[in-house]
Amino acid sequence: MGRVEGKIAIVTGGGTGIGRAAATRLVEEGAKLIIAESNSETGQAAADDLGKDAAFIQHDVRDEASWQSLMAAVAREHGRPDILINNAGILATTINQTLAETEMDEWRAIQAVNVEGVFLGCKYGVAAMTADSGRKKGGAGGGAIVNMSSMAGLIGTPIAVAYGASKGAVRQLTKSVAIDCARKGLGIRCNSVHPGIIRTEMGDAVMDLGGGDPAPKWAASIRRIPMGEAGQAVDVANCILFLASDEARHVTGVELVVDGGITAI
Repeated sequence: MGRVEGKIAIVTGGGTGIGRAAATRLVEEGAKLIIAESNSETGQAAADDLGKDAAFIQHDVRDEASWQSLMAAVAREHGRPDILINNAGILATTINQTLAETEMDEWRAIQAVNVEGVFLGCKYGVAAMTADSGRKKGGAGGGAIVNMSSMAGLIGTPIAVAYGASKGAVRQLTKSVAIDCARKGLGIRCNSVHPGIIRTEMGDAVMDLGGGDPAPKWAASIRRIPMGEAGQAVDVANCILFLASDEARHVTGVELVVDGGITAI
């Protein structure tokens, strides 16, 4: 029996990178999966690759109506969701996003996806998970929300001010949602995951900012990691799977850091 056997799971931004790896691990461990992705090409391709236990729904995390539509479709076609992975996120579009160089349009764009998208996910995710009175109140069998933050939500990020602020907000929001759900006896846990330097499409995009050969940039980044190598998407996905599963039945409001030791220095 899989670790999330028979559970209904939603992964936003599940078409690529960490989201795709998390979607894969959830299906491997028995979940019925919905990939909620703005990019119809990558979202549908991921669902097709994962087979009969995965479906794709086009979704814009910034839009409240899109969240309402998503949760209604999931309830209608699959039933009450058990797991929500708020993974969708964006980075800066320029190589240096210092305080002085950050424009309001870029600030707002990053907060809209990375903060407002997670807020809306938590709001409508909790509502969907408690839509009937059968939800077990805590412990094994309860609902689980996992929010994707970053090590940038734990340490200063002077060249990525807007991104770092957004991920710090996700960390704090996670704790507030966790305590709210616990005190109300809703049977829903909420935790955040904080990746460090991970080999993904997003990581490659960071190294491509400003042009030039990305190899020296990767090498410089890896030198920051005490464990001596960049993480892989599956390393983060395995942590997401743990928090989504009943193995983490007594874990809520925590940040799980996956950074090879960077923030321990």
